[in-house]
Amino acid sequence: MSANQEAKKLVIDEIKQNISNAKSIVLVDYRGITVAEDTTLRKECRNNNAVYKVYKNRLFKKACDELGITGFDSYLEGTTAFAFGMEDETCAPRVIKAQSKALNKLEIKAGFLNGNVVDKAQVEKLASIPSKEQLIANLLAMLNAPVSALARAIQAIADKQN
Repeated sequence: MSANQEAKKLVIDEIKQNISNAKSIVLVDYRGITVAEDTTLRKECRNNNAVYKVYKNRLFKKACDELGITGFDSYLEGTTAFAFGMEDETCAPRVIKAQSKALNKLEIKAGFLNGNVVDKAQVEKLASIPSKEQLIANLLAMLNAPVSALARAIQAIADKQN
């Protein structure tokens, strides 16, 4: 086997590992972004527990075929980057959507969630879900509201009696 084939096999293995470990995947058309913008995007992905990689479409398709995943063929054309959400299902879509608004150059092609290929609209819906930390904070605020209201009412009664 030639060195080039060995290198491609290693890349395919890396792709398969990223797919297997990812909770969600976003396919992005990155045409037109600069190196500085790409560096910023990669940093944002790292900060949000996502992995942003550019792979050849053919190698990604081969890795998907080896894993038994179908449905990406129509999206694997042109320039394609892949954002793998490693922590939860919403981290990669959220980062990509935010960066696509900031840069006005990225375009979401499709995604992969729970073993299914999803279209751009579904990826954008997924991106609109708040982060886990935000949802927990909202829940705690809702749980704390009745207790706070009771404390204010008791304090108002105490102040009125004085």
